[in-house]
Amino acid sequence: MSDELLRMLELYRQGFNCSQILLSLGLETRGYSNPDLVRAMSGLGGGLGFSGKTCGALIGGVCLLGLYAGRGTTAERENDRFLLMVEELVQWFEDETGRTYGGIDCADIIGERLAYKTAGSQCANIISSTYARVKEILISNGIDPAG
Repeated sequence: MSDELLRMLELYRQGFNCSQILLSLGLETRGYSNPDLVRAMSGLGGGLGFSGKTCGALIGGVCLLGLYAGRGTTAERENDRFLLMVEELVQWFEDETGRTYGGIDCADIIGERLAYKTAGSQCANIISSTYARVKEILISNGIDPAG
Protein backbone atom coordinates (compact mmCIF):
# COMPACT_ATOMS: atom_id res chain seq x y z
CA MET A 1 0.00 0.00 0.00
CA SER A 2 1.43 3.40 -1.00
CA ASP A 3 2.21 6.16 1.48
CA GLU A 4 -0.42 8.34 -0.21
CA LEU A 5 -3.11 5.71 0.21
CA LEU A 6 -2.14 5.21 3.85
CA ARG A 7 -2.35 8.96 4.40
CA MET A 8 -5.77 9.10 2.71
CA LEU A 9 -7.05 6.35 4.98
CA GLU A 10 -5.62 8.09 8.02
CA LEU A 11 -7.38 11.34 7.10
CA TYR A 12 -10.62 9.45 6.46
CA ARG A 13 -10.41 7.75 9.86
CA GLN A 14 -9.87 11.18 11.41
CA GLY A 15 -13.24 12.25 9.99
CA PHE A 16 -12.22 14.31 6.97
CA ASN A 17 -14.37 14.12 3.85
CA CYS A 18 -13.25 13.50 0.27
CA SER A 19 -12.72 17.15 -0.64
CA GLN A 20 -10.77 17.82 2.54
CA ILE A 21 -8.60 14.75 1.96
CA LEU A 22 -7.69 15.82 -1.56
CA LEU A 23 -6.73 19.35 -0.52
CA SER A 24 -4.84 18.08 2.52
CA LEU A 25 -2.78 15.78 0.30
CA GLY A 26 -2.04 18.60 -2.12
CA LEU A 27 -1.02 20.95 0.66
CA GLU A 28 1.16 18.32 2.30
CA THR A 29 2.84 17.47 -1.02
CA ARG A 30 3.80 21.14 -1.30
CA GLY A 31 4.99 21.21 2.30
CA TYR A 32 2.14 23.45 3.47
CA SER A 33 -0.52 23.38 6.13
CA ASN A 34 -3.66 25.49 5.83
CA PRO A 35 -6.40 24.54 8.31
CA ASP A 36 -8.61 27.40 7.08
CA LEU A 37 -8.60 26.03 3.54
CA VAL A 38 -9.23 22.47 4.74
CA ARG A 39 -12.06 23.78 6.94
CA ALA A 40 -13.58 25.62 3.96
CA MET A 41 -13.60 22.37 2.02
CA SER A 42 -15.78 20.69 4.66
CA GLY A 43 -18.97 21.90 2.99
CA LEU A 44 -18.21 20.06 -0.24
CA GLY A 45 -18.25 16.45 0.99
CA GLY A 46 -21.21 14.24 0.31
CA GLY A 47 -22.06 16.22 -2.79
CA LEU A 48 -22.26 19.74 -1.35
CA GLY A 49 -22.99 19.27 2.31
CA PHE A 50 -24.34 15.74 1.96
CA SER A 51 -27.09 16.97 -0.34
CA GLY A 52 -26.10 14.24 -2.80
CA LYS A 53 -25.14 16.64 -5.61
CA THR A 54 -21.83 16.57 -7.52
CA CYS A 55 -19.31 14.21 -5.93
CA GLY A 56 -17.02 15.96 -3.48
CA ALA A 57 -14.01 14.13 -4.92
CA LEU A 58 -14.57 15.81 -8.28
CA ILE A 59 -15.15 19.20 -6.67
CA GLY A 60 -12.12 18.69 -4.44
CA GLY A 61 -10.06 17.68 -7.47
CA VAL A 62 -11.05 20.87 -9.26
CA CYS A 63 -10.14 22.88 -6.16
CA LEU A 64 -6.81 21.06 -6.01
CA LEU A 65 -6.11 22.10 -9.60
CA GLY A 66 -6.98 25.63 -8.52
CA LEU A 67 -4.50 25.42 -5.66
CA TYR A 68 -1.75 24.83 -8.19
CA ALA A 69 -2.93 26.79 -11.21
CA GLY A 70 -5.49 29.31 -9.99
CA ARG A 71 -5.07 32.90 -8.93
CA GLY A 72 -4.75 33.78 -5.24
CA THR A 73 -3.58 37.39 -5.14
CA THR A 74 -3.80 40.48 -7.32
CA ALA A 75 -0.13 39.98 -8.21
CA GLU A 76 -0.78 36.49 -9.62
CA ARG A 77 -2.18 35.32 -12.92
CA GLU A 78 -4.22 32.18 -13.37
CA ASN A 79 -2.37 29.57 -15.38
CA ASP A 80 -3.37 29.92 -19.04
CA ARG A 81 -4.31 26.24 -19.13
CA PHE A 82 -6.26 26.13 -15.86
CA LEU A 83 -9.73 25.85 -17.38
CA LEU A 84 -8.50 23.23 -19.86
CA MET A 85 -7.11 21.23 -16.92
CA VAL A 86 -10.48 21.48 -15.17
CA GLU A 87 -12.26 20.38 -18.33
CA GLU A 88 -9.91 17.40 -18.66
CA LEU A 89 -10.54 16.32 -15.07
CA VAL A 90 -14.32 16.68 -15.38
CA GLN A 91 -14.39 14.71 -18.64
CA TRP A 92 -12.23 11.95 -17.13
CA PHE A 93 -14.43 11.82 -14.01
CA GLU A 94 -17.63 11.63 -16.07
CA ASP A 95 -16.14 8.85 -18.21
CA GLU A 96 -14.71 6.81 -15.32
CA THR A 97 -16.99 7.38 -12.36
CA GLY A 98 -20.13 8.34 -14.25
CA ARG A 99 -20.03 5.21 -16.35
CA THR A 100 -19.41 2.97 -13.33
CA TYR A 101 -22.07 4.44 -11.04
CA GLY A 102 -24.59 5.89 -13.47
CA GLY A 103 -23.70 9.50 -12.72
CA ILE A 104 -21.30 11.82 -10.94
CA ASP A 105 -23.56 12.87 -8.10
CA CYS A 106 -22.74 11.56 -4.65
CA ALA A 107 -26.27 10.13 -4.47
CA ASP A 108 -25.52 8.04 -7.58
CA ILE A 109 -22.29 6.76 -6.08
CA ILE A 110 -23.11 5.98 -2.46
CA GLY A 111 -26.88 5.66 -2.70
CA GLU A 112 -28.82 5.22 0.51
CA ARG A 113 -25.69 5.57 2.67
CA LEU A 114 -25.95 9.29 1.88
CA ALA A 115 -28.84 9.56 4.36
CA TYR A 116 -26.49 8.33 7.09
CA LYS A 117 -23.64 10.60 5.97
CA THR A 118 -21.35 7.62 5.51
CA ALA A 119 -19.12 6.89 2.56
CA GLY A 120 -18.87 3.58 0.84
CA SER A 121 -15.70 1.67 0.08
CA GLN A 122 -15.90 2.95 -3.47
CA CYS A 123 -15.16 6.44 -2.17
CA ALA A 124 -11.59 5.51 -1.24
CA ASN A 125 -10.99 4.31 -4.79
CA ILE A 126 -12.54 7.44 -6.27
CA ILE A 127 -10.48 9.74 -4.03
CA SER A 128 -7.29 7.85 -4.83
CA SER A 129 -7.87 7.77 -8.58
CA THR A 130 -8.92 11.43 -8.63
CA TYR A 131 -5.77 12.45 -6.78
CA ALA A 132 -3.64 10.43 -9.21
CA ARG A 133 -5.44 11.97 -12.20
CA VAL A 134 -4.98 15.52 -10.87
CA LYS A 135 -1.25 14.86 -10.51
CA GLU A 136 -1.09 13.51 -14.07
CA ILE A 137 -2.89 16.58 -15.39
CA LEU A 138 -0.58 18.92 -13.51
CA ILE A 139 2.55 17.15 -14.72
CA SER A 140 1.33 17.05 -18.34
CA ASN A 141 0.84 20.82 -18.09
CA GLY A 142 4.32 21.47 -16.74
CA ILE A 143 3.35 21.89 -13.09
CA ASP A 144 5.29 19.98 -10.44
CA PRO A 145 2.88 18.75 -7.73
CA ALA A 146 5.67 19.13 -5.16
CA GLY A 147 5.56 22.85 -5.74
